[in-house]
Amino acid sequence: MEFTLDYTFYFINSLVLAWPLLVSMALGISLVGYIVGKRESWEVFDSIYWAFITATTVGYGDIRPLYRLSKALAILIAIQGMVFTGIMVALAINAAQISFERTHPGTDIDTAIEEMQRPSLITND
Repeated sequence: MEFTLDYTFYFINSLVLAWPLLVSMALGISLVGYIVGKRESWEVFDSIYWAFITATTVGYGDIRPLYRLSKALAILIAIQGMVFTGIMVALAINAAQISFERTHPGTDIDTAIEEMQRPSLITND
C-alpha cells in the first residue's frame, strides 16, 4: 500500500510540474482540430472529439476528413498525440521508479523482478 500511495503522490506532483506543457499540447491539439472542423464544416464538439480520438490513435472512423489539408493536419495531430502520450508514460514510469526506490531502499529493480519470477519453495497445501 505504501508503494501505491508514494506512486500516486509522485505522479500527481509530476503532473502539477508538467501541466503547462500538457495543457499547451492539449490546446494545440484542440486548435488544430477546430481548424480541421471549420474546413470540413463540422460542429465544434465533433471537431474536438475527432482531434482527441486522432491524437490518442484510437481513430474510430466515425468522422474523417475529406480534404487534403485536413488530412495533413490529421498527421500533425497524431504526432502531437504520440508526444503527449509519451510524456504521460515517462511521468508514470518516473513516479514508479522513485516510489520503488523509496519503498525498497538499496534493492535493484532487476533483482527484485527476477526474485518475483523465481518459483517459490513454499506451498500452500
